[in-house]
Amino acid sequence: MDRYTKPAVLLHWLIALLIISAFGLGLTMVNIPGLTPTKLKYFSWHKWIGVTVLALACLRLLWRLTHQAPAYPAHMPTWQQAMAHWMHVALYVLMFAIPVSGYVYSLSAGVPVVYLGIVPLPVFMAPNPELKPWLKDLHYVLNMTLLAAFCLHVLAALKHQFIDRDNLFRRILP
Repeated sequence: MDRYTKPAVLLHWLIALLIISAFGLGLTMVNIPGLTPTKLKYFSWHKWIGVTVLALACLRLLWRLTHQAPAYPAHMPTWQQAMAHWMHVALYVLMFAIPVSGYVYSLSAGVPVVYLGIVPLPVFMAPNPELKPWLKDLHYVLNMTLLAAFCLHVLAALKHQFIDRDNLFRRILP
């Protein structure tokens, strides 16, 4: 069976771990009452992870555009192949949309993003109190959409591994 390339596998699992970390950190930080040093630290970490995911997603997309993914097994029904394709498209779109929405949300709140506390990212808009709640909601909805897509993606992988037993999951394992 064809496998994904080693760089594709590395990017897949690294981005997945970072997204899970950012998601958990995001849930934790918004539930801390008030404005504490810990909450501010978590917000910074969350943003740094988001910027890192965006950068790695760019690399991953470039790699994917220049390296063909392994073909699906011949026995896999066409509808499943189509669903897998569109799920991957959705995951790629969300890997870009979520960090960008978070970045623009921060700028709308008047909070610049300084990557790793060292590299200030461009401030391309003034604070916008009218846009801020809409962007906050957008960031939340995109994250919940990613959570749903992630769960479906994992369930499909588990189905292929334990029900179909077609070793499809092995293509992306390190």
